[in-house]
Amino acid sequence: MTATDMEWGAEPSAAELRGIAREDEAASPWGCRLLIAAVLTWFAVLILIPGLALVRKAFDGGARPLLDALAQPEAHRAFVMSLGITAIATVVNTVFGVALALVLVRQKFWGRSLVDGMVDMPFAVSPIVAGLMLVVLYGPDGLAGGWLESHGFKVVYALPGMILATMFVTTPFVARELAPVLRELGEEYEQAAHTLGAGRWRTFWSVTLPSIRWGVAYGVTLTVARSLGEFGAVLVVSGNVVGHTQTATLYISEGIESFHPEGAYAASLVLAAASFILLVGMELIRGFLENGRED
Repeated sequence: MTATDMEWGAEPSAAELRGIAREDEAASPWGCRLLIAAVLTWFAVLILIPGLALVRKAFDGGARPLLDALAQPEAHRAFVMSLGITAIATVVNTVFGVALALVLVRQKFWGRSLVDGMVDMPFAVSPIVAGLMLVVLYGPDGLAGGWLESHGFKVVYALPGMILATMFVTTPFVARELAPVLRELGEEYEQAAHTLGAGRWRTFWSVTLPSIRWGVAYGVTLTVARSLGEFGAVLVVSGNVVGHTQTATLYISEGIESFHPEGAYAASLVLAAASFILLVGMELIRGFLENGRED
């Protein structure tokens, strides 16, 4: 007898349960193997094989052309620009991402559901559309851009606009990583700290932050990786001036369009390797520390 043969509401006997268990054990290995094969094939086609193809193409002429391309002044300036924008966007979005997660989970106010839904807007809106929104607002003819430029502060086609674009596309990462952690954590420990006389800041630094540190770490890691690889929104607001407003991703695009792909391959490999090291390294560190606590 199988599980589908049982009538609703009937109590299965011990013999029937043992029969079902034996059938599941017999079918499970093949089902699991097929599922694993399908998932690994999908992963290889979308991520692994394209990544290996990039590595092969980058080293097609040996390591020397790759190193020469990375040694170019334009490549140096592009990477410095990307790192600076990433650092600023990560710090700001981490601080406000933690605050946003605490407000959405711990506080009740009118419009909270609307704000909670709009946090994911950068995931749904194309980065190019995000860049266009910034141009409309902060451009020379924009609502705020005209006034700012008249006072000597240029946003669009300058570094501030590139930072804003990067911050826009990376807004959700920290908040979305922390929200489920805060819900699972609850408020018992924080309330206990308040009962013992701890203030809000002392409670946050001594109770809340240590409990959510891995959520913060994952959010920061995703923010850094996404900031380094941002292209569409930055392209719209930057102007892509070599040595001034050109990031690493814009440097890659220009190399491909100008039929000088060596620098593009080299920069792409560096960005891909940085993202891989960040994501996999974070997972390995977390696993190592958790295993250490268990021992």
